[in-house]
Amino acid sequence: MKKVTLAGVEVPAIGIGTWHMGEDPSQEQREIQAIRSGLDAGVRIVDTAEMYGSGKSETLVGKALAPYQRDDIYLISKVLPHNASKAKLEQHLDASLQRLQTDYLDLYLYHRRGGVPLAETIAELDRMKQIGKIKAWGVSNFDVTDMEELWDLPAGKNAVVNEDLYNIEERGIEYDLLPWQHEHHVPLIAYSPVGGKQNELGTSMLTNQVVKEIADQHNVTPYVLLLAWIIRNGQTIAIPQTNNPEHAAANMQAAELELTSAELARLEQEYPKPDHKVPLAIN
Repeated sequence: MKKVTLAGVEVPAIGIGTWHMGEDPSQEQREIQAIRSGLDAGVRIVDTAEMYGSGKSETLVGKALAPYQRDDIYLISKVLPHNASKAKLEQHLDASLQRLQTDYLDLYLYHRRGGVPLAETIAELDRMKQIGKIKAWGVSNFDVTDMEELWDLPAGKNAVVNEDLYNIEERGIEYDLLPWQHEHHVPLIAYSPVGGKQNELGTSMLTNQVVKEIADQHNVTPYVLLLAWIIRNGQTIAIPQTNNPEHAAANMQAAELELTSAELARLEQEYPKPDHKVPLAIN
């Protein structure tokens, strides 16, 4: 099984994303079951944010995780840019913890750059770690220049991860950001690993003939095949989102799937990596 180490904790390279979850009360039980189905299949990471449904996703996650041992879950949430100040960050972290029904986060992410000075946000994130409300912190939607600015701050090198949009159709970060992260030993968490909300993908990658052929050869769905491609290098975690319990369990197949060099080459022909700098994709 492919695993990635985050702040000294080894976790499976497939997690559970919760964007768009918790917003429709009629879907609550199905979404809770989907999260639990993934956990029962071996997933450890659950990724959420105060932004998702204005806290409703965190509330849903708290309900879903209630029957599980807290130490068995690697729980991630994120703070919005305008809440990432010295005056507001701890208050918003406390609100997230309350909704999640826990007293700590394994990882807390700065969701994206905003108007608060980066040094102020990072100092406050580091303070939350020191007082024990979070075990580690990282960033999200950061490009190379953001990471370089972060690395120059006194506590900047304490960031343990960067979470960005990444999938086989959106490979822009492979040009310079991923090499920078590899050099500095900063793993990637890939959101929208198959292009977006599962029932509104707006993508052709799941119907691409080469993707389908390789998936068939491994007796998996194209969705699982594309997740396996995302985590192929051993330094990336994919966090697919689904409200389908069967899909949530099946996603873990990707952590066991090894793609051959020939298969990777065929996929490379269909979806070549960039040969120039492109703007960071943000969803």
